[in-house]
Amino acid sequence: MYDITAAGRELDLPDPADRFLDRELSWLAFNERVLDLASDPSVPLLERVRFLSIFATNLDEFFMVRVAGLKRRINTGLAVPTVTGRMPRQVMHAIGIRAHELMTRHAELLKTDIGPALDAESITKVSMDDLRPEERARVDEFFARHVFPVLTPLAVDPAHPFPYISGLSLNLGVLLRYPESGKELFARVKVPPRLPRFFNVAKVADRPVGRDVPSRFVALEDIIAEHLDTLFEGMEIIHHSTFRVTRNEDLEVEEDDAENLLKALEKELLRRRFGPAVRLEITEDIHPRVREMLKDELGIDESEIYQLPTPLDLSGMSDIADVPRDDLHFPRMVPQMNKDLSRRESSDQVDVFAAISQRDILLHHPYDSFSTSVQAFLEQAAADKNVLAIKQTLYRTSGDSPIIDALVDAAQAGIQVLAVVEIKARFDEEANITWARKLERAGVHVVYGIVGLKTHAKLSLVVRQEAEGLTRYCHVGTGNYHPKTARHYEDFGLLTKDMQVADDLTKLFNQLSGYAPRAEYSRLLVAPTRVRAGLIELIEKEIAIAEAGGAGQVRIKVNSIVDEAIIDSLYRASRAGVDVEVFVRGICALRPGIPGLSENIKVRSVLGRFLEHSRAFVFGNDGDPIVYIGSADMMHRNLDRRVEALIELRSSDHKSEVMTLFDLAFDPSTSAFELAADGTWHRDANDESGQPLTDYQSELIRRHRRRRRIGEDG
Repeated sequence: MYDITAAGRELDLPDPADRFLDRELSWLAFNERVLDLASDPSVPLLERVRFLSIFATNLDEFFMVRVAGLKRRINTGLAVPTVTGRMPRQVMHAIGIRAHELMTRHAELLKTDIGPALDAESITKVSMDDLRPEERARVDEFFARHVFPVLTPLAVDPAHPFPYISGLSLNLGVLLRYPESGKELFARVKVPPRLPRFFNVAKVADRPVGRDVPSRFVALEDIIAEHLDTLFEGMEIIHHSTFRVTRNEDLEVEEDDAENLLKALEKELLRRRFGPAVRLEITEDIHPRVREMLKDELGIDESEIYQLPTPLDLSGMSDIADVPRDDLHFPRMVPQMNKDLSRRESSDQVDVFAAISQRDILLHHPYDSFSTSVQAFLEQAAADKNVLAIKQTLYRTSGDSPIIDALVDAAQAGIQVLAVVEIKARFDEEANITWARKLERAGVHVVYGIVGLKTHAKLSLVVRQEAEGLTRYCHVGTGNYHPKTARHYEDFGLLTKDMQVADDLTKLFNQLSGYAPRAEYSRLLVAPTRVRAGLIELIEKEIAIAEAGGAGQVRIKVNSIVDEAIIDSLYRASRAGVDVEVFVRGICALRPGIPGLSENIKVRSVLGRFLEHSRAFVFGNDGDPIVYIGSADMMHRNLDRRVEALIELRSSDHKSEVMTLFDLAFDPSTSAFELAADGTWHRDANDESGQPLTDYQSELIRRHRRRRRIGEDG
C-alpha cells in the first residue's frame, strides 16, 4: 500500500488534498464532457442524441457502483476518509449537488435544444393526443399484440404488499378509485424493458426513413398510460406518472470461500436484483402521495430524489439516435485492412500467419479492421490442421461472437484450447457465464484465472507446427476481443511471432491456468507485480535524464489515472523539468499546472465518435524512445487487483505511430478538453477567428486512408 502522506513528506509535496482531485467528482466531470458534446451544435444532430443516451447510461452505472459503494460504507460504519481527506458523507453531498445540476441540464438540453432541432428535421417525439387516426390505429395494434400480454399491474393494499421495484426499471405509478366506494388505491405497472423504448408511429413497412419521410416517436410509457383502462377495468384512473429506481448492483463474491466460482457468481447475480435503492427519479407531475409512498417504501433520502421533466430514462434515446439519416450522423467510416496484412485490397482471405512471419503488425482499431486481423487470426487458427493449441483471455465479448465460435470449432477439431474467462467483468457477468458454459461443453479448457484477481489482460497465443518446428504466434492488445465494440472503441494490438513475446505469453498463461507465481518476463510488464513498479522506474529514468541536462519526456494515454504513486512520480518528474503529457478519457486525479509541483504537466481529453480506450506509455529515453501498449489503466484495481499486461514495442515505425497520437492530441490546433489545476475542464473547439480546430479522430481517419492508399501504390 502506497502511503501518500509519508510520500508527500519524503518528497516535500503538498498535502494530499492539494495534490489530488476527488475521484468521484472527476468522474462526474468526465460525464459533463459527454454532455458538452451533446450540447455542441457542430456535432451532427443524431450523434448529439446519442451523447444524451451515453450520458444517461454512464450516470446509471456511476450510481449503481460508485454511489452505492459510498452508501454501503457509510451504512456499515466503514467510512474512512478519501485520499483528499473528505469523509464519504461529504463526498456524497458533493455528488448529490453536481448530479442534480447535470441531470437537470441533461433534461433541459433535450427539452429546449435537441428536441426542437429534431422537430425541425421531422424526427419528433409526440404525445398520444398528437396522433393522427392511422397512427393511433398502429399504436392500438402494437399495444394489443406486443405490450398488453407482458404487462403485470401490481396493486398495493392489505392483501398486496408494496411490490419490489427492480433496478433501472421504468414504472408507472397509478392512483385508482373504486367508483362505488370512492376508496383510493395505488398500483405499479412496469414498463417492459425488452420492448422498444420509443415506438415510431410513422414507420410503415417497405417505406424507408429519410429526409422526406418523417419519424414520429411515442414513448412506450405514454402508450401504456393511454391504455390503463384495459389494465384496470371498472376502476377510475385518478392520476399516473413515471418513476425509476437505481439500486446497488455491484457484486461481492468471496472467491476463497466459494467451492465453485461460477455457481457462487450465479447466486450473487440473483441477489443483485435486491440491492438497496440509491436514486429515485420522478417526473415533475408526480402526485404528492405517490412521492411520499415511494420515498418511505424505498427507504430513500430526500437528497437521493431527482425530479425531472418527462421523459425519464434518456438512455432509451439511442432508439432515436439510430434513425437512418446519413445527413444527421457522422460521415460513414469503414475500417480498412491493415496495410501490413495485405499490401492491396482484395476479396481474398489474407493468410494472417504468413503476414506475421514477414513482420510484426501493429493494429489500430477501429481504423484497422478487427474482422480482417484479430478475428481472422483466431478463425484461421481454428481451421488450421497445423495448429496444436490456442490460448485465449476473454474479458468481454459479444453475444454472437465469432471469437467464441472459433474457439468452439478449434476444440471440436481436436486442437487443445484454453480460455481464461473473466466471469466477473462488471455488468457482463451473465453473458460471460453463458459463454463459459458453451465453451466447456465444446471441450475447451475453461479457467477463471487467479483467485482474488480479475484477468483483464488481452492475450492470444497460437502454437503451430511448421517445417522448422513449433512456432508461436501472439496477439497482445489494449481492448477486448469484442467484434462489435471494436467498431467503436479505439484500441491497439500487436501481432507477432517474436520469441521473447512468445515465451512471455507462455509463462503468463501457465500462471493463469496453473502455478507459476515467480515467472519473470522480457517484453511484458505484468500486474499486479510489475506494472506500477516498472512504469515508475521508467519515469525515474526520465528524471535522471532531465537532472543531467537532457530532455526528459513522459507521455501517458489511459482511460483513467488515480493511482497516487504514479501521480506522485509524475509530480517529481515535473519538478525535475521533465515534460509530461497525460492523454486521459475519463477520471483524472492529477492536478496539472501548479507552480512548483506540476507546471510541466499537461492533461488533455478527447471525446468523439469513437471511445478512446487504448493505453499507451512513451518515455523519451534520451532520444531512443521506449514505448508500451497494454490493458492497464492507472488505478488501484488495475495495478493491484487485476492481471494486466503491457508490451514493449520494438519497431521504430510502431513507436512512431503511437507517438504521433500524442503529437496530434497535444497540438494547439487540435480540438480537445484541457484540465486546470482546480479540476475544471475547458474545451478548445475553435481558433481565435472562430474557425473549428482539427477534429482528432477525423484527422486519424484521413491519415489511415492516406496510408492505405500509399501502401496499395507501394
